[in-house]
Amino acid sequence: MTATLPAGVASARDLVGPAISSWVSRLSPDVRIVAAYHLGLVDADGRPAAASSGGKALRPAFALLSARAAGMPPERGVPAAAAVEFVHNFSLIHDDIMDGDTERRHQPTAWSIFGVGAAILAGDALLALAQDILLSEPAPQSAWAARCLSAAVQRLIAGQGSDLAFERRSDVTLAECLEMAGDKTAALMACACSIGAIHVGAPADLAMGLAEFGSHAGLAFQLTDDLLGIWGAPEVTGKPVGADLRARKKSLPVVAALTSGTGAGRELGALLAAEQPLSEDDVLRAASLVEAAAGREWAESEASAQLAAALKCLAETDMPDEVRAEFAGIAEFITARQS
Repeated sequence: MTATLPAGVASARDLVGPAISSWVSRLSPDVRIVAAYHLGLVDADGRPAAASSGGKALRPAFALLSARAAGMPPERGVPAAAAVEFVHNFSLIHDDIMDGDTERRHQPTAWSIFGVGAAILAGDALLALAQDILLSEPAPQSAWAARCLSAAVQRLIAGQGSDLAFERRSDVTLAECLEMAGDKTAALMACACSIGAIHVGAPADLAMGLAEFGSHAGLAFQLTDDLLGIWGAPEVTGKPVGADLRARKKSLPVVAALTSGTGAGRELGALLAAEQPLSEDDVLRAASLVEAAAGREWAESEASAQLAAALKCLAETDMPDEVRAEFAGIAEFITARQS
């Protein structure tokens, strides 16, 4: 069972979706079909998809809300929302290639259908398109919004680089792992929560308060995602059960367990360091060891702490009450997803 998707997220998908389809249609044909497939707009043969599998649209919802926080109608935030969603999906396409994942959102990944080269180009095209959208808009601070997005992308890339480097190390600390998550996930979430306001020329204190909220919400999201990566059901995650453990990812619960100083943590380290591929029994054993070493408990507690910090930022930032409530509702949804 999963938490109910907030109404604002569903409405954001409806509002931003047509704009995303329109902008994707500007890509060259060979790239367009790969990008559109990944976004859930078409099937592998280029036919319109029967039902969208393009994700929950959390980041577009945050971007639209940030425009509303600045006193503007949500429509004014559509370009910023689409740009953030394109960057997010650029990262997912590349992430699937680097991780060798063959399933996302309950369907084969783009690279597994069209090939690695075509998928890389599609991801690159979405990244370029995101900047084009912002810089072609006559909004008061479109250039500053583009710089905000570019800075988030730089942090995202740094985080992804750290994530890859961690795979070759056995001495990753929890502080390093949190920093990686802050770059890889929280930076773009912070950008999503503030870019709509920046784009329409909101005061700096509003943009900064929204960005800080997004940073904490992004960490809460990553912690929850890491928990689902170990204990999540495929119908929730869109990936095989235990996918992150099978890939030996240094996710936050795993690193918390490995650095716990417990017997279970040491056994987990030995199991993950073995050269042979992990069997299904090994994956189940690894999950039980993470739990025995209190990795799951720590991640759940830290997710709650990050959510509390995010809600505190909201309370201290001046915005309409109904907008604050919608921000809070999405943040609470992020940590209420269940396995």
